[in-house]
Amino acid sequence: MANPTAAMLVIGDEILSGRTRDANMHHLAGALTEAGISLLEVRVVSDDHDRIVTAVQALSSEFDHVFTSGGIGPTHDDITADAIGDAFGVHVDVRDDAYALLDAHYARQGMEFNDARKRMARIPDGAVLIDNPVSIAPGFSLGNVHVIAGVPKVFNAMVASVLPTLTGGAPLLSETLRVERGEGDLAGPLGRVAAELPELSFGSYPFQKDGVYGSNIVVRGPDRDALVAAVAKLSDAFGL
Repeated sequence: MANPTAAMLVIGDEILSGRTRDANMHHLAGALTEAGISLLEVRVVSDDHDRIVTAVQALSSEFDHVFTSGGIGPTHDDITADAIGDAFGVHVDVRDDAYALLDAHYARQGMEFNDARKRMARIPDGAVLIDNPVSIAPGFSLGNVHVIAGVPKVFNAMVASVLPTLTGGAPLLSETLRVERGEGDLAGPLGRVAAELPELSFGSYPFQKDGVYGSNIVVRGPDRDALVAAVAKLSDAFGL
């Protein structure tokens, strides 16, 4: 049986403007690989309500899971919760359990629980809260969409909270063969081996450093013995 599939939707003008470099995709890809969930697509959209709605509806209909990052803070441009609600056609409002978490947190901090902070307790009807052990403000899962904060430290913690609730498959493993030869020389035999082993994934990643060039040939799959055998077959095919 194939592993469950996933997509990621990165939300934020700051990503598209180049002001902020996204680190969350790298972390999510690694975490999903270990969980046996295949990340197959990543999209980035601006802080635009309609674009978020369109992207969420498209991705949630195609993949088993969708992970969003960004847009669930206290400011006016944090519109993800409302967009997710509209994508699923459900009401969004302050929810008692989320409100209680935030109220207690700010009381402990000796900080005012003002109207801006109360916005972070707005949750779509029917959603399940995602625990946030770093800054308390919860994310949420609605249907197959998991809505997570964009700050990397918080994102990582919330991914760790939600992944145990999901059913994964076999973790995806990899083996790498370094070949100091151009891709043009490797493409033919690589293609033939890949065709012989369709249950595995093959990739070629060229490098050039200190006057040395070549490619790292990466083989991915769930079975370590099959990967080792594939690397041996590649070595023979390349005449190594």
